[in-house]
Amino acid sequence: MIKREEIKKMWIADNGDGTYSNPILYTDYSDPDAIRVGEDYFLVASSFCNTPAVPVLHSKDLVNWKVISYAMEKLPFPYYDKPVHGCGTWAPSIRYHEGSFYVFIPMPDEGIFMVKSSNPFEGWEEPVCVRKVTGWIDPCPFWDDDGKAYMVSAFARSRIGFKSILHMSPIEPDCTGVLGDGRHVFDGNETQPTIEGPKLYKRNGYYYIFAPAGGVKPGWQTVLRSRSIWGPYEEKIVMHQGSSPVNGPHQGAWVDTPSGEDWFLHFQDVGNAGRIVHLQPMHWEDDWPVIGVNEDENGCGEPVMQYKKPDVGKTFPVCTPEDSDFFEGSSLGLQWQWNANYKREWYDLKDSMLTLYAQTVEKGTQTCDVSNLLLQKWPAPEFAVTVKLHVEDMAEGDVCGMVSLGGVYTDFAVKLENGEKKLVQRTGEWTKNNETEEICGELAENTVYLRMYVEEEKWVSFAYSTDGEHFIKAGKKTEATPGRWVGVKAGLFAINEEAGETGEGGLIRAEYFVYQALKDAEK
Repeated sequence: MIKREEIKKMWIADNGDGTYSNPILYTDYSDPDAIRVGEDYFLVASSFCNTPAVPVLHSKDLVNWKVISYAMEKLPFPYYDKPVHGCGTWAPSIRYHEGSFYVFIPMPDEGIFMVKSSNPFEGWEEPVCVRKVTGWIDPCPFWDDDGKAYMVSAFARSRIGFKSILHMSPIEPDCTGVLGDGRHVFDGNETQPTIEGPKLYKRNGYYYIFAPAGGVKPGWQTVLRSRSIWGPYEEKIVMHQGSSPVNGPHQGAWVDTPSGEDWFLHFQDVGNAGRIVHLQPMHWEDDWPVIGVNEDENGCGEPVMQYKKPDVGKTFPVCTPEDSDFFEGSSLGLQWQWNANYKREWYDLKDSMLTLYAQTVEKGTQTCDVSNLLLQKWPAPEFAVTVKLHVEDMAEGDVCGMVSLGGVYTDFAVKLENGEKKLVQRTGEWTKNNETEEICGELAENTVYLRMYVEEEKWVSFAYSTDGEHFIKAGKKTEATPGRWVGVKAGLFAINEEAGETGEGGLIRAEYFVYQALKDAEK
């Protein structure tokens, strides 16, 4: 049986000796941007069609992070009530101005949106459309010394027909709209292909645009500078992979500490685990930033894998985002997101149990296209996750259990058919209508433990138990692949394929959902 006191975190970046190891988050917080406000750091990330959308994380020392809220509760268009893979909220930015936090969120098919908060711990206002437009991505606001406001942004070729261009727009100081069309300020097609994700800053009279180029996996970090916000901009590559194991080190945020240190947060795309977050030291040479360590003194740094922690004046407790859940609160933990816009009636929390009500789907719907998948990002490259389920209240046609959601997805579930409970595994690819189902056994009991294993950052397999002690491997081992711009997720689901539009499915209750190291799960 799983003992709560024996549960350990899967990935801890803080080494406990004044140093940290990269990545600081082995979790898919894609396209991160961050700011410092006083002694607090806040980070946002994209989340595409998952809701609640755009996680907001908080840290005191840039190494230890917790999710504190989401910038959008739901995506403001009804067609996101079903999964629209690869669409939704792309790379956001976060800024603080005159007592308010602003998050700019691009939706490449709908426009640029802004949400605002006076306290990110307590939630965000409803989104405002800054510009209704197709193909504009990666917006970042900026307020100049004279009070005028601007937005730098990029373009998605898949929507607008071109890319590698950065654009500057004048905007309302309250960020509620644009003031004219603005103009292109940098063309990277020749020297900085696929330049995107721009972040705008000002230092020593220079305007700086930090922007990744070269593509997500093979690329680098570029910085542009100009004495005028409208350019022309000089360009310099300030970080590349070099001899490090960190491919495509780019897209992120320059932050400082109260003591005057400079740091840079960025992502690395590692495939199935998604876009994980690294922290690099940064310094200035001749008014150019150098990110990472500059071994050959050429002004272009490369990532570090271990380094001294930022000097923030204090030592703070080690922490990581939540993952394991015993469902003891009155609302879902912030580690969970749904596969689409969610409905509150999909679940309930009572008596330290999560109840999932089986939602009716059309027979033949692939698991990847089910809206009410309740999902978490991977917390580490390898792990086991176990759920204890009570299945006595399932209805005919219910299929309820665990899911590994990626480009190649697989689930392991209890299916009630003709009054009998069967264990089934379904596997398919999100771009193909090729889902298959395999019967893995019969289930006579009303309590079952399902376990998912993730090995070597790609192999997903399952086991089950009726006593929580002795697990039986079942089904086939599946090689996971990433989804559309996202890493693989693990989670739970409850659907009904027989009730039809007027019928009702049953329910399952989950007692816990617990992550363990592979070696601990096998004890």
